[in-house]
Amino acid sequence: MTDVIRMTDAEAVGAVIGTSFHDLEVSAWLVPPDDDRRRVLPPFFTMLTEHALTYGEVYATADMAAVAVWFHNDAAAPPDIPDEAERVAAFAGRHASRLAQLDEEMAKHHPHDPHHYLSFLAVLPERQGQGLGSRLLAEHHAKLDAAGVAAYLEASNARSRELYLRHGYRDLETTPMILPDGPPMFPMWRPPNG
Repeated sequence: MTDVIRMTDAEAVGAVIGTSFHDLEVSAWLVPPDDDRRRVLPPFFTMLTEHALTYGEVYATADMAAVAVWFHNDAAAPPDIPDEAERVAAFAGRHASRLAQLDEEMAKHHPHDPHHYLSFLAVLPERQGQGLGSRLLAEHHAKLDAAGVAAYLEASNARSRELYLRHGYRDLETTPMILPDGPPMFPMWRPPNG
């Protein structure tokens, strides 16, 4: 069902996430011009995927239609990405400040208890609704449940929140996380055997 991703595949994973997330409200908030969004999101997600390959796990379906990017926060959060601000500025230009703002807002809500962090679950638009994301979730959840490890994520909209509720997540906060002048996001927690 899934392939384990290597560092050489990070750019392909970034492209899948960029394509899958292009029309999300949070993506439009991050990079409003459509053409800029097509240019900025893939290298941004590639950079984060590379970091996850060092400090977590990345999975994809065999046909690369769906990907899951997990960070291990078992004992402590992974370190910051070296030279992140400079790297983001190089590919994002004037949009770099919004990407940094998102990171700051998400950090405020991120729990400190040991967990695995689902940074991204992305399915190409033409393959959504076929259960690919659910299969990727179930596969990693089985490992987490066997190890007694919790999971955390931020759902980017009400539709994805519903998917995660079906997979044992619960809202971590009573109100959604609201980005400044932007859309709501939903911090969610899944205890082991959720």
